Amino acid sequence: MPARAPKHRPHKADAVAHVPAEAVRLTTAQRGYGGRWQKARETFLKRAPLCAECQRHGRVTLARIVDHVIPHRGDQDLFWDTSNWQPLCKRCHDVKTAGEDGGFGNRSRTTPRS
Repeated sequence: MPARAPKHRPHKADAVAHVPAEAVRLTTAQRGYGGRWQKARETFLKRAPLCAECQRHGRVTLARIVDHVIPHRGDQDLFWDTSNWQPLCKRCHDVKTAGEDGGFGNRSRTTPRS
């Protein structure tokens, strides 16, 4: 019976430590999404309950997320600028965000798609 090939085990000094993304990511409150944001978000979604992107395509879908049209990247003025907000469903938000940050194999975009 053939022997199993030896399992590769790199020298510990050469191994790169894996740090999960969650370990270095700030909490939602630290990123500005605390109580004040939750209240503003709730008010905004009551006024604009439908997904803006779905509406552009003739679909009617409830929005669950208030999206920043132009990513604020920590800019508090842009973060709180309600003209920079749009209601999106989770699906549309995930597609938009993946395109912006390069998720799901997409190329990272620095400017919003029109």
